Amino acid sequence: MAQRALWLISHEPGTPLRGTVRFSRRYPTVEKRARVFNRASYVPIPEDGPFLKALLFELRLLDDDKDFVESRDSCSRINKTSIYGLLVGGEELWPVVAFLKNDMIYACVPLVEQTLSPRPPLISVSGVSQGFELLYGIQDFLYSGQKNDNELNTKLSQLPDLLLQACPFGTVLDANLQNSLDNTNFASVTQPQKQPAWKPGTYKGKPQVSISITEKVKSMQYDKQGVADTWQVVGTVTCKCDLEGSMPNVTISLSLPTNGSPLQDILVHPCVTSLDSAILTSSSIDAMDDSAFSGPYKFPFTPPLESFNLCYYTSQVPVPPILGFYQMKEEEVQLRITINLKLHESVKNNFEFCEAHIPFFNRGPITHLEYKTSFGQLEVFREKSLLIWIIGQKFPKSMEISLSGTVTFGAKSHEKQPFDPICVGETAYLKKKVLHIAEVVVENFTVEVKFKPNSEA
Repeated sequence: MAQRALWLISHEPGTPLRGTVRFSRRYPTVEKRARVFNRASYVPIPEDGPFLKALLFELRLLDDDKDFVESRDSCSRINKTSIYGLLVGGEELWPVVAFLKNDMIYACVPLVEQTLSPRPPLISVSGVSQGFELLYGIQDFLYSGQKNDNELNTKLSQLPDLLLQACPFGTVLDANLQNSLDNTNFASVTQPQKQPAWKPGTYKGKPQVSISITEKVKSMQYDKQGVADTWQVVGTVTCKCDLEGSMPNVTISLSLPTNGSPLQDILVHPCVTSLDSAILTSSSIDAMDDSAFSGPYKFPFTPPLESFNLCYYTSQVPVPPILGFYQMKEEEVQLRITINLKLHESVKNNFEFCEAHIPFFNRGPITHLEYKTSFGQLEVFREKSLLIWIIGQKFPKSMEISLSGTVTFGAKSHEKQPFDPICVGETAYLKKKVLHIAEVVVENFTVEVKFKPNSEA
């Protein structure tokens, strides 16, 4: 896992070349290895000028790129990644990792430790993920706290020395360049633990683990006698682990609250190393199964560097947290809407925020609005055909709130207003934000409720 070369190129649309190479670095020792590995398919690293022109052409950043070019724009060349092949001197240089951010193009050429003909699958080129790691690390270093061009120039002048420490001989040791800047004196490096292919770098700094749990309550409320309402919880546990070492071991334990329903249908991330079989066998499909595992739920794993979803699960709740009623009647270019929401008494009436989003799909901008609300405030986003009902941090003592009004629309324009070929007529919906999530369907209308309890709740 090494890099043959890297570039930082400023995108300058008004200049003759449309860009300037602000920094470049080549690694001759890695280039010799590339010549050996690639054999007859070896393509040398070009000079900055030809590379700049070929890259801007491939990224469609030249003024003459408006014309169709079959070698670049044909259906067979649809690029869904940030990895390109550049035509330089009649030969194709591949793979080139490149992306544009803040008018700066970050690019590098990873080492491919095999022949390039036939072209190997990207998953087998471990240097690609390491290249992304290095480029994003450089981007974070350049623009963290950067206020003007002088600070950017200062950081660019520091890159040569920092890369000697963070990426010696083209091998990334630490993609966080700020660590290299802070640690000017380096002790002797011991033999590192073997790095897994799916984890191209390591973290250095204060250890911390962040966990976020989001639950979505899907509820069907019919408001009819003889038709039972249904609901189910779908949850996601998201983690971000900043820990030193190549393969740190972490165990997270989840415990149910008092009288909490067991977790079912659990799906875990591939980094989870082992799991109690009772956790995996609990399923919501078998309604007669009362032997569901009630915890604690322990997940031992070796975390990747980025944020990831540790597990997904389903569960049952005794009642939906919010009951809703949404009615919409169309009268020519007007809509009459009525919305009633009720917070269930079992839910603590204390939120960090609570607001309802009411979009109107397949219509023009809002030109007139008359409304009455029993609680909170209403904001109008006319061009987006959107109403936002700001409820606040608490429901009133009655736990019930209502909104009614008449909305008038102008001429429809799909370029500006939200469009949905499915969400037409009576399939329009109300989106309510707070952060647990409750999705309520009432008489063909959908109410999506997101609520975030206060941290003290």
